[in-house]
Amino acid sequence: MSSSDGKRAELKAKIEAAEQRNEERTLGQLARDASETATDFVKLHPLATVAGVAVLGLAIGAMTKPGRRAGKAAGSKVNEFASYAAELGAAYATGLFDAATDAAQTSKDTIEDIGDAINDNAGAAKRKASFISGNAAAAAKTLTRNAGKKAGRSIRDLRSRARA
Repeated sequence: MSSSDGKRAELKAKIEAAEQRNEERTLGQLARDASETATDFVKLHPLATVAGVAVLGLAIGAMTKPGRRAGKAAGSKVNEFASYAAELGAAYATGLFDAATDAAQTSKDTIEDIGDAINDNAGAAKRKASFISGNAAAAAKTLTRNAGKKAGRSIRDLRSRARA
């Protein structure tokens, strides 16, 4: 393998490692973007968010036995129940947003750790490949020099025999 082939292989390995890091970082970026999109929606449409949370809270409450009992007992206190459901829904939605944010951060950290590990391993592989190629180059140089000496001596011996 010539030195240009070695350099090509080394460059190809670097490119592949960089592409891998970019792919991994894209996942973290997607998680971060999803979190930001949800937060932006809540900021732009607070009434729609509260209404959606209220409906979600009512739906969740209607699925539970205590929620059904509370609905029956509420009767004339519909406003109080709606307020309670809206607060429950808001708390639930806040918990979901917090969980999504935490998950996005955890994903980002994990992907960053994986990228660092790959980068460290690539560096070690590069150092080993450089060492091996250096040894191979030195061995090739020694072989070339020795072959040149032997060829020169053989030619000199042949000339001296031809003259004799």
